[in-house]
Amino acid sequence: MQTFIDLHCHPSIKPYGQSFKSSPVGQNSTNRKQRNSIWFYDSPGTLEKGLQSLAGICKFTQSDCTTLTYAKTRIACASLYPVEKGFFNNKLGTQLKSDLSNNFITCVSKARVDYVQGITNYFEDLEREMAFYKQLDGVVVQTEVGNCTYRLAHNFQEIEQHLAAENPDDHTVFFIMTIEGMHALHTHYDLNKDADETAILQNVAMLKNWQPRPLFVTPAHHFYNQLCGHARSLFGIVSNVSDQSMGLDKGITLLGEKVIKQLLDNTNGQRIYIDIKHMSVTSRSEYFKILESEFTSEQIPVIVSHGAANGLRSAKEPVQDNMDTAPRLLDRDINFYDNEILIVAKTKGIFGLQLDERRIASQATLKNTKHAFFLNKIRHYRAALLWNQVQHIAELLDSNNLFAWDCIAIGSDFDGIIDPLNGFLTAEALEQLQDYLERYAFNYMDGIGKTRLKTFNQLSAAEIVNRIFSTNAMDFFRRWFI
Repeated sequence: MQTFIDLHCHPSIKPYGQSFKSSPVGQNSTNRKQRNSIWFYDSPGTLEKGLQSLAGICKFTQSDCTTLTYAKTRIACASLYPVEKGFFNNKLGTQLKSDLSNNFITCVSKARVDYVQGITNYFEDLEREMAFYKQLDGVVVQTEVGNCTYRLAHNFQEIEQHLAAENPDDHTVFFIMTIEGMHALHTHYDLNKDADETAILQNVAMLKNWQPRPLFVTPAHHFYNQLCGHARSLFGIVSNVSDQSMGLDKGITLLGEKVIKQLLDNTNGQRIYIDIKHMSVTSRSEYFKILESEFTSEQIPVIVSHGAANGLRSAKEPVQDNMDTAPRLLDRDINFYDNEILIVAKTKGIFGLQLDERRIASQATLKNTKHAFFLNKIRHYRAALLWNQVQHIAELLDSNNLFAWDCIAIGSDFDGIIDPLNGFLTAEALEQLQDYLERYAFNYMDGIGKTRLKTFNQLSAAEIVNRIFSTNAMDFFRRWFI
């Protein structure tokens, strides 16, 4: 049975935000018609599709549990994210104009915006969002396809045993919990004061005893958290009002190094892995050095949950080696250098390709991408943007005598602040995206791929896309989610 795996999405961000309109907050409704239910289904209509196309704003849900069920997404890494106040305390101010603009962009409700504007205890918010998931863990919900449920996975063995039953009528989505941004560790968030080291390290210890424990966390996100520097990530409408300058491009702080080492400590089998997305180039480099110096006897996978290649050799040598693919890619350092992608592959890590047009393609490529009226043509042209990423990574690995097809996966970032590929707006379109990508894979393997790739990288188009959309992530979980 065809299934899909997503390494990074935010099923709860909108319904959890909507729950702030009621008392008590944080209630995950069993009624999927309610907006504060993780099962609330809001597929894009004509006006919403137009708004997304023109302004890159998604008013609809992309990875709610109903959508994931319809999409045959059996495993999703559900990213917990206490929304950062930097979005809402911005250049428009904290009053109504800012509230409405940000509520419009993120669809989390004005009540949620008001809460985030005054937040100081991010860890409390993190715990509440986790509790939001736990409320309906294993609860059966009726949808158009039958009885459905989601389960919070504690290890891959749980998932594998369930899937082995091969029941075609089973509609279970497994969530593997992750966290985006270690600002979530703060209980007294105030950038004008030193971070509370004792409280932060205590919170790390609490995370490592969660049931289920997060598989991986992202140390950085959009704004400075006193742990490590971040890469510039906001562009367009949001960047015009949100200031990312504090901590931008900085390295890992002494406290950040302690947090990372404590997360990676495997005492009692409680390791939590590191996702390097959003870390600055300096922070990423320093993290690699930590692995080399502190964990020399252990194999720790380097994870990019939702990223893209930037087409450049390295930060020190920002040149394009592959002139077929690199010029089509976005060459900013929020994306990843060739040398970093090689580290992911060599450590048996995973690289989730995000489905954000603004990240996976250069502005020139987007400008030159053909437009169309018919959906099949739109999908054909837009799938090429993702194939450019796949081809670049595959040829990079092949040129370094590595297997080209075992570390690429999908990390959509659905329901994050993304501008999704036109024609593939929600998780329901993953099957179609796979089909269109397979066409590009077939043409490549039947053409230049025959001579460009080494013999051991000569796979069928069907196997290539199955690996990207499912089996690579499955193998990654089998190896590391224990």
